[in-house]
Amino acid sequence: MDVGDSPLLPDSILYEIFLYLDHVDVLSVALVCRQWHAVARDEFLWKELFYRYYRVSREVPRHPAAVSWYEDFQRLYDTIPCVEVQTLTEHNDQVLHLSFSHTGYLFASCSKDCTVKIWNNELAISLLHSSNMRLYNWSYTQFSQFNSDDTLLLVSGVFVGPRNCSSGEIAVISLENFTLLSRVRNKPYDVFGCWLNETNLISGNLHRIGHITSCSVLWLNNAFQGVESENVNVVKRLFKIQNLNASTIRTVMVADGGRYDAPDLLLDYKEQLGAAAAPSQVFDLGSDSEEEEVKPKQKVMPEPVAQASPDGGSGTAEDGLQQFLDDILEGRVMPVMSESELETKVAELLARNRTKPPELNQLPTEASNKKKYLIFTTGCLTYSPHQIGIKQILPHQMTTAGPVLGEKRRSDEFFDSLDHVIDLHGHIIGMGLSPDHRYLYVNSRSWPRDCVISDPMQPPPIAEEIDLHVFDLKTMKEVKRALRSHRAYTPNDECFFIFLDVSRDFVASGAEDHHGYIWDRHYNICLAKLQHDDVVNSVAFSPIEQELLLTASDDTTIKVWRSPRTVRIHHARRPKPRKLLFSWLMNQN
Repeated sequence: MDVGDSPLLPDSILYEIFLYLDHVDVLSVALVCRQWHAVARDEFLWKELFYRYYRVSREVPRHPAAVSWYEDFQRLYDTIPCVEVQTLTEHNDQVLHLSFSHTGYLFASCSKDCTVKIWNNELAISLLHSSNMRLYNWSYTQFSQFNSDDTLLLVSGVFVGPRNCSSGEIAVISLENFTLLSRVRNKPYDVFGCWLNETNLISGNLHRIGHITSCSVLWLNNAFQGVESENVNVVKRLFKIQNLNASTIRTVMVADGGRYDAPDLLLDYKEQLGAAAAPSQVFDLGSDSEEEEVKPKQKVMPEPVAQASPDGGSGTAEDGLQQFLDDILEGRVMPVMSESELETKVAELLARNRTKPPELNQLPTEASNKKKYLIFTTGCLTYSPHQIGIKQILPHQMTTAGPVLGEKRRSDEFFDSLDHVIDLHGHIIGMGLSPDHRYLYVNSRSWPRDCVISDPMQPPPIAEEIDLHVFDLKTMKEVKRALRSHRAYTPNDECFFIFLDVSRDFVASGAEDHHGYIWDRHYNICLAKLQHDDVVNSVAFSPIEQELLLTASDDTTIKVWRSPRTVRIHHARRPKPRKLLFSWLMNQN
């Protein structure tokens, strides 16, 4: 298709030209348009303008869906949701999270005012329903998600229990009549929870084993517990995962491997821009060809003295633990270990023969592209989340039918191992999947490159600049360089989640610098800053119209942003009948 065959200006602008310049000689107008047309069809000119205006490396090819550089320039200039069209003020405290229904007709908001509000997404957005969760001893609502057929809403919040102990809880609300269907405990509260399918959701629980050692248990729950609990199981244990050095599992989400082979946008070109940060490390724990792990420096824990077993074997983990304890008592362990180091070492030795090995060959293939993967934040060095864990959900685990504790386990399968681990070398503060579930976007505040972690309760300082990393879940590799522009200022012991969202062409994120940000996924460039009066906690694209974006802030407002193109369409002036034509029509009557 030739550039000259496409419209050179939006129809609304052409209409304005001929509406207000009808007194100009028609031949003069035609001459100007012909000259503009000759320039505008010059593809080389638009290519040069594009690279210079957006400061894109010339190694980056044109967007695969664009038929011309002019069209791509117009896309980035005219279709970014950067025009504020409405401000919603119904919340009276910090707004923490936004989520759209899959149809885009509804969206939900959570807030420190302890309500979850459901909105009609029309040209003028209106409030449909509000649920006050203080009736159930909640402190605030923090997260929501619509199930796949938009009949149920999962709402996650902080629950205040006996003696003012805070924990998490998940509520399921029917979108037919807005009744509360079930409530599920969720610990820690920042597991948030998520849907696995139309009627089953995932929650977490935490069991303390020692001072800095624990076990995270992930549960599958039926949304209709009050109705079905007398006849069938409504819960099933999915995984038990050991946590070391005060780490826990948080922020769970599910990726659908069936979408990998039909991505909306392939991020397959290679940019050589000399990224300042070293690439994140990915470890395939289910294969024999693991990449060398690069971690922050940690105090080296002495290994127990290895002794051969009487039969010439290497001995069991119990033998290793006994030898390790004997070495401590007899003074053969040097240097002297701290209490936390000793606890971690003992926990590792105890779990060595009590952990179920990872499933082999878990990378998505043509034969396994219908599999689902549980994605969550975790860690191994300190309590701040600095790793992403990935675990395949097997077919028999996708329903609560069967034993409550899952399949029968052997004594050497007390814990589940992870299939993959991605180390970010920093504090993870946000995650989001692309619409096709092919790419995982992660907000992270990096640690100093040569930091030393000697105490798991004192994580390294974190950068103010937020890095937005991109990982290909089909290859388990980081792609592109980290996106930057947004910033955060809270220290690591007060750090909170900043939600991001991904559309077909764009990715958006909140920030603590009182702005939301929008980047182009293909060109890796920041396109817009969206102003608020306080921290922007969450952003959400409409799933059916990426030119509509919502932002939620600590300033208690939700702002609605549309692209310049849609604003012109929605507010276009209706043509006025010409006086002569109007007189002629009246005479005909």
